[in-house]
Amino acid sequence: MAGGLLLAGCGRKAPAAPQDDSAAVWNAGEMSAADYIKRQDARDFPKRFPIKGEIVRADRERKVLLVTHEEIPGYMPSMTMEFKVSAGDLMNAKPDQRIRAIMVEYRGEFSLEKIWPDDAVTVRALDAATKALAQDTATRGKGVYREVGEDAPEFTLLDQEGRTVTASRFRGKKVMMNFIFTRCPVATMCPASTMKMSALQKATKDAGVTGVEFVSVSLDPDYDTPGVLKDYADARGLDLSNWSFLTGPDAAMRQLFAQMGIIREFEGGTIKHNLATLLIDENGRIIHRVDGSQWGTDDFLPKMK
Repeated sequence: MAGGLLLAGCGRKAPAAPQDDSAAVWNAGEMSAADYIKRQDARDFPKRFPIKGEIVRADRERKVLLVTHEEIPGYMPSMTMEFKVSAGDLMNAKPDQRIRAIMVEYRGEFSLEKIWPDDAVTVRALDAATKALAQDTATRGKGVYREVGEDAPEFTLLDQEGRTVTASRFRGKKVMMNFIFTRCPVATMCPASTMKMSALQKATKDAGVTGVEFVSVSLDPDYDTPGVLKDYADARGLDLSNWSFLTGPDAAMRQLFAQMGIIREFEGGTIKHNLATLLIDENGRIIHRVDGSQWGTDDFLPKMK
């Protein structure tokens, strides 16, 4: 069983130490906005505020979003303003879309990071699916881990374009699934897993195998927003025609990891996790699994034909 596997550590930016507030986001329950601003300015640190708002338009030439945001009490009234954003967030942006994000102000420049869809339909879908998955995990009890031969769990997550994706969307197709996170720097871990998936994707096309979807699920959803996943895939020239990178509420991800035999532990600045790659058939049944990174195209391609 996957739970007995040795975990490997992947480096990841350590959370800020208590005395280092350079990445701190204002929390109204901890201090007033005025005190937070005073502290950040005194140390020449960026100021970060959680915001909600609505996209007015994306200016791709200037690489900015025009957003109408809600009031930030004690700091800024509701207004419409421009923000610098990443390429992935810019590509994902849609006029009239509700979002939540972190506003960053530093030396007179404003940007947005950690952008998530926040429309009512998406929020309800994710909340309902998270509760259902948690209930399913509780019901399964000690048998939570799904063995080869069992059905994969149902889920609703977000892909690299911020669209809701359900497990049922893949019914009728075989699914290759792995688990990675974008900041993993250990060449033999997540980067190797991504490159092997890419090689297998190419091999299926070269062999004329159709009806296969590739799915990579983030182990670090707090950082891996849809825009970050989009940037990750684009930077590596990955073919997204039948490859989805998924993220979502950490509460949902934890339940999914438990049912798929994925162990993820945070230790300081490290994510310790196992690696697993699965093949799921057209009916949603797990038909093959390889743990670790020592697998090749021939381990899966024959089973797809």
